[in-house]
Formats: sequence, C-alpha cells, structure tokens
Amino acid sequence: MAPFPHTFSSVPAQADPSALLEAGNEHVWIHASSWRALAASQEGKRIMVEGRGCILKDIDGKEYIDGLAGLWLVNVGHGRKEIGEAMAAQAGTLAYASSTQMTTVPAIQLATLLSELTPGDLSTVFFCSGGSEAVESAIKIARQYQYLAGFPKRFKIIGRRGSYHGATFGAMSVSGTRQMTEPYYSPFMNGALHVAPPYCYRCDYRHTYPACDVYCVDAIEQLIEHEGPQTVAAVIAEPISASGGIAIPPPEYLPRLRQICDRHGVLLIVDEVITGFGRTGKMFASEHWGLVGDIMTMAKGLSSGYAPIAAAICRPKVVEPFASETGKRLSHLLTFGGQAVACAAALANLDILQRERLVENAAAMGTYLLEQLQGLRSHPTVGDIRGLGLLIAVELVKDRTTKEKFAMDGEEVKTLNTLLLDKGLLTRATHIIMLSPPLCITRAEIDRIVEIIDSSLTTLEQQYGYC
Repeated sequence: MAPFPHTFSSVPAQADPSALLEAGNEHVWIHASSWRALAASQEGKRIMVEGRGCILKDIDGKEYIDGLAGLWLVNVGHGRKEIGEAMAAQAGTLAYASSTQMTTVPAIQLATLLSELTPGDLSTVFFCSGGSEAVESAIKIARQYQYLAGFPKRFKIIGRRGSYHGATFGAMSVSGTRQMTEPYYSPFMNGALHVAPPYCYRCDYRHTYPACDVYCVDAIEQLIEHEGPQTVAAVIAEPISASGGIAIPPPEYLPRLRQICDRHGVLLIVDEVITGFGRTGKMFASEHWGLVGDIMTMAKGLSSGYAPIAAAICRPKVVEPFASETGKRLSHLLTFGGQAVACAAALANLDILQRERLVENAAAMGTYLLEQLQGLRSHPTVGDIRGLGLLIAVELVKDRTTKEKFAMDGEEVKTLNTLLLDKGLLTRATHIIMLSPPLCITRAEIDRIVEIIDSSLTTLEQQYGYC
C-alpha cells in the first residue's frame, strides 16, 4: 500500500506516550466506553495527536483514513488552521456574552447565513452546544408552541424505531434505540411513541417496494389517528438515519410525511444533525425530497467539530406565538447557546465548505465510492450496499437468503473491527460497515478505503468459514 500523502510533525518531545496512556486511562472516561478503555486493547481506543484532511495520526505514529469523519462531522477535514485563527481572533475580542440577555455579532451573522442556506422559510435560529441539545430544544419548542397555539393536550412526539436523536433525556426518549438504554434509564419521557422506519432491505411489515405503496409512512398517520391528533405535538425524523442503517427512504416517503403532519396540525421536526452541511451531496438532505420541516435540528458539520455548536431553526409560524407582543417567551435556555467563538468557528467552516465546493465534491466522490464498493458484492457476507453522497452503508449478513445479521457483540464483529483498524481505516462496523469520510476526500483515498474493506472481508470470511 502507498503511504499517506501528508506530512505530519512529530509528537512533542515532552509528551511521553506511555505516561499519557497511563494518565488518560486513569482520568479520561471515553464516551460510550468502559472505564480504562485505553488499556483494553480489544476496544481499539487510540490517542490521536494530529490530522490533515482525511488522515489522522496517533501517538504511536500510525496513520489512518478517517472513514467516519470523527463522528459523522469533520466535513471540511482535519487541520484547517483558518478555523482556529478565526476562533482565536474572536476570543481575543469577545468570547462570551449572556445567552439570555444579549447576543453577539458572529451569532447574528451565523443565524442570518443559516436562514439563507436552509430550505424554504426556515429563518429563526435557537443556538445550542450539540446535537442532543438541539433535539431537546426542538422538542420543547414544539410542545410549548402547541400549548400557546391553543392545544394544551398536544404533548406526544412520534419517532421511528432504529433512529438516534441524542443522549439527553428527551432526545433519548424519542430515539428508537431503547434496547440500548432501557435497563438504565427507563421510564422514558411520557408521550414518546415509535413506528417502523423506511428500511426497505429489512421491512418490518415484510412488504416490497413499490408494491407496498410506502405503507411505512401511512403507519405514522394511523398512529396519529389512533392516539388522537389533539394529543400529538410533533413527528421527528432524520431524512436518512445513520443509526437506523443508512436506509434511503423511497422518494414518496418524506413528501407524504409532510402532508400527513400538515393534515393533522402536527409539527415536523427534521433532524439534520448528521445529514446537514453537504454530507449527502446537497447542503441539507431535505433538499433531495423538496422537504421543509417546521423545525430543523443541526450540529456536527456546522463547525466540522472545531467547536461545540448546534441549532434548531424554525419557520415563522412556529415562532409567532413567542413574539414579544404576545407576552410569551420560550421557557428554555442554554448557557453556551450562540457562544461567540463557536459561532466564529462555524462561519469560517461554512466559508470553506462553500468556497471549496465541498458539497459538490461530496456528491461526486459519493457516487464514485458507491461505484467502487459494488465489487464487494462478490463477498458472500455482503448483503446490501446503499447510500447517498458520502453517507454509505455496507450491510453484512451470515446468509443472503435469510439476511441473518452478525451479532453486535459476536466474535466476527470484533475481528472485523480489529482488521479494519490494523489496516488503517477508522470507521464503525457492526453488521453494517458505516462510511462517512470528510467531504474533501479524494479518489485515491476512496480506493484505499475499498481496498481495506475488501481485504478485511476476505480475511474474515476465511477465518470463520464463510467462503
């Protein structure tokens, strides 16, 4: 394999890798990980020291292609010094002003830009620190909106099974991954309901598209009618759910969902935390279906991870009941919402995204990556390959006929993750290999990704007898 085409500086001489490992293992609790995960080799945790474009380097000098853009978010790539410079300039001028009593110039500039970039008449921005907060805020806005609009019984939120909307209590409640959290945090928020997702490869209703007439979206209307429209505040949906298998919905699904919500006076929260800012080959995934949500949540690619920032942006009809002349105000606040340095980082990030035409590159490179991945269909363990832009899934199966999944905690999955990591690819692999690299990725880097997955699957199949 050819070396990575980037030059890295060495780890500072004063940084003793073994000492850092010991300190990190004792004092840093890595998210969604066991305590002292750095010392558990089977967990594959690393201390990273440097990044350039799509390439990361760890403290031992090993280089990796970042196949997941950190955590679905480093859209403009690693090592963009101009973002750091913009943050430093703002910090030296004004880093913080109260989020409840005032605002700042970069917050106004960013909110104005977002109103121009987002679909339709989305125009008023409530800033947050991360995607979970954005979803939590959207839920609160939706419920208070319905109350102020004269519907005090509208409190229920409908989500979809398999979805992930965040880790705060409300966001966790409307997520469709309860099996991961039920033992620890139930009972969840009252009024959180769920329906099946548009996952055609594994349809919960055992239907086949298009003969199904997209029944999965009609099931949402049936649930609204069953619960009583007068009790439902909102439906929350990701245009494409990463946690739900990166299943691309049928073309009719989201437009019909918009119609269903309108018909019953239910707000539609469109969660673009992962899919926003070029990930799918358009600035927002909603644009592929001409969809305008009543509230859109965004985070991750808003700053490409250079600063913690997120937002919920609303249509005029949503914010009108909160207007100052009504005497009503939003009963919700966040200390770091619209923090000036984070807004400066987002502005610099969005300038790069537009100036370097990275949204267009995501569309072109996404098409190329999907094409190159088709060769993996020769592997007996590959059941499906799907995606949009640079949000792609390779779904693995034990048997193509039955579509039996690999166990999440099974030896095959552990082996696959070890193989991918050892060969220099950072990604997340369960029964699905998820690919979401930075939008600045090149053809050569894509070829390397495909080569690593191909060789890893070959080794896996030989080791476990799937040949």
